[in-house]
Amino acid sequence: MQSYIHHIQTAVPEFKYSQDELRDRMKEIVGGSEKDQRLLHHIYGRSGIQSRYSVVNDFKSKGSFELFFNGEGASPGTKSRNDTYINKARQLYTKVAHKLMDASDLDATDITHLITVSCTGFYAPGPDFDIIRSLGLRSSTERYHLGFMGCYAVIPALKLAHQLCAANENANVMVVSVELCTLHFQARPVLDDMISASVFADGGSGAIISGKQPDSGPYYSLDGFEAAIMDKGEEDMAWSIGDQGFNMTLSSYVPEILGNGLAPFLNPIFDKYSLSQSDIDLWGIHPGGRAILDKVEKTLSLRDDALQASRTVLSKFGNMSSATILFVLKQLLSEPSESTPQKTLAMAFGPGLTIESALLTKYS
Repeated sequence: MQSYIHHIQTAVPEFKYSQDELRDRMKEIVGGSEKDQRLLHHIYGRSGIQSRYSVVNDFKSKGSFELFFNGEGASPGTKSRNDTYINKARQLYTKVAHKLMDASDLDATDITHLITVSCTGFYAPGPDFDIIRSLGLRSSTERYHLGFMGCYAVIPALKLAHQLCAANENANVMVVSVELCTLHFQARPVLDDMISASVFADGGSGAIISGKQPDSGPYYSLDGFEAAIMDKGEEDMAWSIGDQGFNMTLSSYVPEILGNGLAPFLNPIFDKYSLSQSDIDLWGIHPGGRAILDKVEKTLSLRDDALQASRTVLSKFGNMSSATILFVLKQLLSEPSESTPQKTLAMAFGPGLTIESALLTKYS
């Protein structure tokens, strides 16, 4: 059975930072040697990011310092960070959910399934509970949470929604992802930490998926999915829970590893769906960083503007982990179409290294 993405909505926290502002603050906060300072300047200058958002304003020179720099220094404990996550994440979850319902012609009681996604915090009763209470969804709504999967997690959430629609022709599935990556900032002059701090940001996104075809566009059909784990890279992109927040590893080798694995990953997909690369009209690539987008573009010999939607999202919002891919798909959906329908390939990358992909068709 076919399923369709009817609506995509996004939201960001109130505190906006320019990348230059963050670069200068990181030099003050991280410290390190003169070499570290030059390296930090270089990393931020080549990030492809102009602005990012955070749920805290602690990184501003005159911030409120509610979490960072309030007596615990730049490295508050995991409990303090997660307490902030609980308070701020539930606000973004419900904001995205309300935006989805406002854009939809569905009633709250029409939502049959709810899938929430996050890898940057935990609490119970969780965001599914908050959304049900805030929107007035039925208490019998089926609930699922995909946690700690990393940047690719929304694609498995879409896959699950697709399967639920295939099993129940009356299913209306809400997917909501919220990631508060900046809560896990590590103030160390260590390369992996400096790279992570230069790209990660906070944001939320969501979608409504149904087996019923929308009456008008723009919208996507969900046509298929594929996933793979690379032979290398297990230690190059990873998350673990430490005493001072979550330890995020994003090494400089990730783009090279992904570049080497793209062709072996894509060829079976094209064979499975009787496609070739030239059949792909739109590319929705998770903007894990500028170097990742550059490597994908070069490896696949894509035209110069093929990844413009991903680069736009990266520039305006940074890398919001799992929430980011829906920002990209929303950007593609909002752009005028030269023709319709348009075959679309979405890809996201995460710990493993794992590649998750979704084959969609855009209808205008």
